[in-house]
Parts: sequence; C-alpha cells; structure tokens
Amino acid sequence: MDTTWMQALTSMVAVLGLFVFMTLPALIGIAHERRIDRQIQRAEAARAAAGRREEPAVPRPATGAAPHRTARAA
Repeated sequence: MDTTWMQALTSMVAVLGLFVFMTLPALIGIAHERRIDRQIQRAEAARAAAGRREEPAVPRPATGAAPHRTARAA
C-alpha cells in the first residue's frame, strides 16, 4: 500500500466513524421509543385481560369557584 491508499482508507474510516457518531443517538432514541410502545401495549393487553375499566376521573372544581382562605398574620 502506498500513501494515497492509506490516506483514502483513513478518510473512509473517518467518514464512517462520523456517520455512526451522528446516527447513533437517533437509533438509540428509536429503540427506546419502541421499547416504551411495547410496554404500553403489554399494559393495555393486561388491563383488557383483567377486565378492568378505568374509573372516570373525579371532576375538579373550576379555578376560582371555591373561596380561598389565606393565612393572616397574628
């Protein structure tokens, strides 16, 4: 191998290294999201299999509907 081959090989390895360095966070994020999606699907399937229903949330009073009491200095 002469110098031009070695420079070409070094450049190619550098470009591939930068490509991996740039795409690795995105690939990790995709894998993380897929794992979360599988966990959600398993939880939904388990909930459906158990026959549970989600209880409706208790409605909270509207903001400002109830009088607020503040602490007073003695």
